[in-house]
Amino acid sequence: MDLSALTAISPVDGRYRRQVETLAPYFSEFGLIHYRVRIEIEYFIALCEWPIPQLDGVTADQFPALRAIYEQFSEADAQRIKDIEKTTNHDVKAVEYFIKEKLKGSPVEPYLEFVHFGLTSQDINNTAIPLSLAEARSMEIEPLYRQVYQRLQQLADQWDAIPMLARTHGQPASPTRLGKEIRVFVERIEKQLHLLSDIPTAAKFGGATGNFNAHAVAYPHEDWKQFGNQFVEKLGMVRSQFTTQIEHYDMLAALLDAFRRLNTILIDLDRDMWTYVSMNYFKQKLKEGEVGSSAMPHKVNPIDFENSEGNLGIANALFEHLSGKLPISRLQRDLTDSTVLRSIGVPFAHSVIALKSLLKGLDKLELNQAAINADLEDNWAVVAEAIQTILRREGYPQPYEALKALTRTNTKITADTIRQFVDELNVSDAVKTELRAITPFTYTGL
Repeated sequence: MDLSALTAISPVDGRYRRQVETLAPYFSEFGLIHYRVRIEIEYFIALCEWPIPQLDGVTADQFPALRAIYEQFSEADAQRIKDIEKTTNHDVKAVEYFIKEKLKGSPVEPYLEFVHFGLTSQDINNTAIPLSLAEARSMEIEPLYRQVYQRLQQLADQWDAIPMLARTHGQPASPTRLGKEIRVFVERIEKQLHLLSDIPTAAKFGGATGNFNAHAVAYPHEDWKQFGNQFVEKLGMVRSQFTTQIEHYDMLAALLDAFRRLNTILIDLDRDMWTYVSMNYFKQKLKEGEVGSSAMPHKVNPIDFENSEGNLGIANALFEHLSGKLPISRLQRDLTDSTVLRSIGVPFAHSVIALKSLLKGLDKLELNQAAINADLEDNWAVVAEAIQTILRREGYPQPYEALKALTRTNTKITADTIRQFVDELNVSDAVKTELRAITPFTYTGL
């Protein structure tokens, strides 16, 4: 079968392709090849700007034509590199040969041997991949997390004054406000986004075993460490100073763990929203023609929160594997990182799918305040904490035990039950007035 959305093995490239296609320029095979070409070209230009004496003939007015190779990079160009790879059986060497092929007949042709000069493949990969990830984060991924954050802020403000029964261990507990419960997630996400922004994008650039061996033997008087630092910084990253053949990936692991923590918070949110829907605290906006169940016509399922939770779970499983695997490599390098890194876009794709589903679910919610109020009215026992606390303040004997005796009887506690209890207390009229003012609707704290 030819590859299509119907025949793709992964749902990322099948069922969900339309939701994640904007990630393809960063994480697809085309994207990886494109970024490799970009790094090779920028490295060649950096050598010219350093300058290397043998490159004096390459002038700045030729740089736009060099950059056009990656700025105008096409799928046909990527396919040409794949065709070259069939002969070389080496993907990065195929990129080098492609660039040399493109520059034949140009003013730069006499200097072609300075393409990929002194480098190993991982100098290209360990700059291309973190750069593609950084730009994908900036353009496509983090804006979605911030969109969820902002939507939650809006809902927290909208529902700020809505009293709601809290539940701890699944049982009725001291009332809260719906807006505050949403704000819990706002704060959690905000802190994680802040931590995420502090993680540097690290790159490895230092030759076959991280020592600039080839560079130093060819030009022993050049400060290659400074060159490497400047080159990587110009790309918007920081160069790891001491490496083997590959980046040690500690910063990448920290980044993946940060996204995993964000996703864990959102799984918690998905489950809470799902539960509120099941409790009828929210109704869901209906869409003409949609079906909730193939057997039960009445069903309107919280599928967006379920879809989000499922995709976040897949993403987190991959994030955990990647962050645990990538920093481990035998001696100066084995090939396991290369295989694993090819899947770096998959957990981000599942995260994007999840975020879009979560946003869709949030936008479908319609507050059912009648159900929320009915739950509060049905649980007057939750004001027991308030009453016993005030009685403690007044020096009343054993107030906790008195309220425990009142409320733990398997007899329904109503407003009348509480009113009668207060009337019979041996306290001042002022305190009784204070106690009578406490209801499940007003006892919501700060």
